[in-house]
Amino acid sequence: MVPDIATPDTTAPAATVGVPDKPTVDGLEDKWIGRWAAEDTYGFDRDAALTAPRERIWSIDTPPPTASGSLHVGHVFSYTHTDIVARYQRMRGKHVYYPMGWDDNGLPTERRVQNYYGVRCDPSLPYDPSFEPPGDAAAAKSDRVQQPVSRRNFVELCMQLTEEDEAEFEKLWRRVGLSVDWTNVYRTISESSRATAQRVFLRNLARGEAYAQEAPTLWDVTFRTAVAQAELEDRERPGAYHRIGFSGPDGPVFIETTRPELIPACVALVAHPDDERYQPLFGTTVRTPLFDVEVPVVAHRLAEPDKGSGIAMICTFGDLNDVTWWRELQLPTRAIVGWDGRLLADPPADVPAGPYAELAGKTVFSAQQRIVEMLRESGDLEGDPRPITHPVKFFEKGERPLEIVTTRQWYIRNGGRDADLRDALVARGREIQWVPEHMRHRYDNWVEGLNGDWLISRQRFFGVPFPVWYRLDEAGEPDFENPILAAEESLPVDPSSDVPPGFDESQRGKPGGFMADPDVMDTWATSSLSPQVASGWDTDPELFAKVFPMDQRPQAHDIIRTWLFSTVVRAHFEHGTVPWTHATISGFVVDPDRKKMSKSKGNATTPIDVLERYGTDAVRWRAAGARPGADSPFDEAQMKVGRRLAMKILNVGKFVLGLGASASLTADQVTQPIDRALLTGLAAVVEDATAALESYNYTRALEVTEAFFWSFCDDYVELVKSRAYGSGDAAISAQAALAVALDVQLRLFAPVLPFATEEVWSWWQTGSVHRAAWPAASELPADGDPAVVAVTAAALAAVRKAKSDAKQSMRAEVETATVTVAADRLPLVEAGQSDLVDAGRIRTLTVRPGEGELTVDVVLAEVAES
Repeated sequence: MVPDIATPDTTAPAATVGVPDKPTVDGLEDKWIGRWAAEDTYGFDRDAALTAPRERIWSIDTPPPTASGSLHVGHVFSYTHTDIVARYQRMRGKHVYYPMGWDDNGLPTERRVQNYYGVRCDPSLPYDPSFEPPGDAAAAKSDRVQQPVSRRNFVELCMQLTEEDEAEFEKLWRRVGLSVDWTNVYRTISESSRATAQRVFLRNLARGEAYAQEAPTLWDVTFRTAVAQAELEDRERPGAYHRIGFSGPDGPVFIETTRPELIPACVALVAHPDDERYQPLFGTTVRTPLFDVEVPVVAHRLAEPDKGSGIAMICTFGDLNDVTWWRELQLPTRAIVGWDGRLLADPPADVPAGPYAELAGKTVFSAQQRIVEMLRESGDLEGDPRPITHPVKFFEKGERPLEIVTTRQWYIRNGGRDADLRDALVARGREIQWVPEHMRHRYDNWVEGLNGDWLISRQRFFGVPFPVWYRLDEAGEPDFENPILAAEESLPVDPSSDVPPGFDESQRGKPGGFMADPDVMDTWATSSLSPQVASGWDTDPELFAKVFPMDQRPQAHDIIRTWLFSTVVRAHFEHGTVPWTHATISGFVVDPDRKKMSKSKGNATTPIDVLERYGTDAVRWRAAGARPGADSPFDEAQMKVGRRLAMKILNVGKFVLGLGASASLTADQVTQPIDRALLTGLAAVVEDATAALESYNYTRALEVTEAFFWSFCDDYVELVKSRAYGSGDAAISAQAALAVALDVQLRLFAPVLPFATEEVWSWWQTGSVHRAAWPAASELPADGDPAVVAVTAAALAAVRKAKSDAKQSMRAEVETATVTVAADRLPLVEAGQSDLVDAGRIRTLTVRPGEGELTVDVVLAEVAES
């Protein structure tokens, strides 16, 4: 049983193993990862949480990493930021619900399985229960011959490989020190996740929030799947404007296009209604070159008078403007590009077969080359093509420009076509506390700029299938208007292998029988339900009622438009609320040229290499230096600074405990002014660090803690160590102050440096520092003056500088030292006078009033005697 987390863990058995002779950060990870797991240090006590007030629970919607991908140091930074908050909230006495998920499904997994095993999915093949992947996948890949397998066999391979990948990911995250409850892990493709995704979809469909429609669709010809607006990216690509003449009523009408191969798909020419050059043509028709098809000349506000010749082709479809024009002007469809990126074998209606045969079956690139030759031969191409560079739309994971093809897809309404819904979703964004606040503007800009609903279907295999079948008529054609829906109690289902009520397997694909919906849900359509899946909406309603809406969604800023927005949409429809109260946004870790680190760019650093070279605490320290929402350059030299801090914590812990500090000493035993001054200064640090962490500013919390720590080591410890070695009340005061200061600082550092702090804690305290209470200023004296330490330390520094300048040891005796300081600061020096004498090895110390900054005149004993 995990101990009650509202109070420090004082009942756990002592973990003291003795202070090592030579402390080191090396090997701490292996030691403490195993012990934390054995002792369930980070376990979530469900029973205790169910009876606790909601404000004593902190639930985190942890980003589920793509299990088929690879991690770089940027991931380590962002997950460390979340872990710092989780550790802090746990020490604040909250039940921290901190699950981990794996995003298994989607295109990246399929591609990895294809490459790893040398297979490809062929849904027409039957399942082979005895199937084994090729023995030499590498040879299959090199020969570009991938063995076809059934969908079910392919999915099994996906599950197998992602399980192996997830095990490796878990090892890495444990090495990073994530205080995740590893007994609470979910997969986006698990049975319960599939049931949740299908249940929410069916409810979206029943309420009219989801619908199917045949419409122009952005299409990746490599993956042969639809692509959503949120998955687009513009890439600069070379192209060329071709000046081409259409036959008009009074002579040629020239258009300039980068896509001449789409002339057979042309359904109109369009110009801006205010463009005087073309106003006489509005309402007339022109004829296309080569194909001699009559098309109208129309006006529309989206036409750009200063682009090209000012009049453009409307083709079905070359770009998103074509879709808008086609829809708003109610134009016919002449589709010519197929799912494979090649021109269809047969021409569209009204397009003559003769010239079209020159293009049929060619890739878009080859078709463009051929039609340019044909236009030159016909004289319809004026001059040479004019080279340009222009943005072209790609699928973010794709390698070839997108096409637009007409397909039947599933959509969820998202405000792109509904102003009231758009306003409601903008309002939801304002219910969330954004860290940093300015990231909300990215959300607002995305929602307000949407121009279509969310396309959620994908023509792939490893994903959550739509729980839908269709009856086939006597001709074998599907009845899309009356789908057969799975009953909620039957979920999850796989329509490709499960049979709808009233049918049997022998009727699959037969006239009068049924067919399965062939598509799967987009990965964002399933990961957008991570709060519901992680919180047990479908599996543990009691827990869900306690932890949802969740408290924190941590993520990167580049997926606000995808994961964050889609999660808000699903919670808005299903629960009428936001999915979490806080969105903490991390920036990118960038290379020295300030480019985002990624595997595809070849500039990513493997996390395990850095972790092994410098130690986890050093990497976490550097991660904490990256402020919320801000991009941070990766510099390995900084890791050395973090490692030095971790080592210093070990060494000063050993030293302080060697001076007599112990867990039995308390702040009540601190009597000397300089000791009370130290602890009062530490109380201010506790207040600052606490306020910073309450506002997610872990960088500030670390800065103030670290500044105090180095002063503690370099100044205070040096000042009082001689006294601490002694006996009597003054010695006890020093020992108690050292003990209390070490205790509090270990707790302040614990969220950032979990391994070094746990190691030192184990030398003299019981339980885990990570189950100890977060320090409070009330634990410490409030009547000291921190300036006592600062002024006395400044005087000691001056004495040491004099010794250094004289090339003398720090142990050299000082005959006389005269401290001159402003009159109002005399009491400060006097309060630390005895420790200054001991630390500086001063025989005679004089303190006198003066003006200006503190000065110290030093006469070394050796000089005086000579």
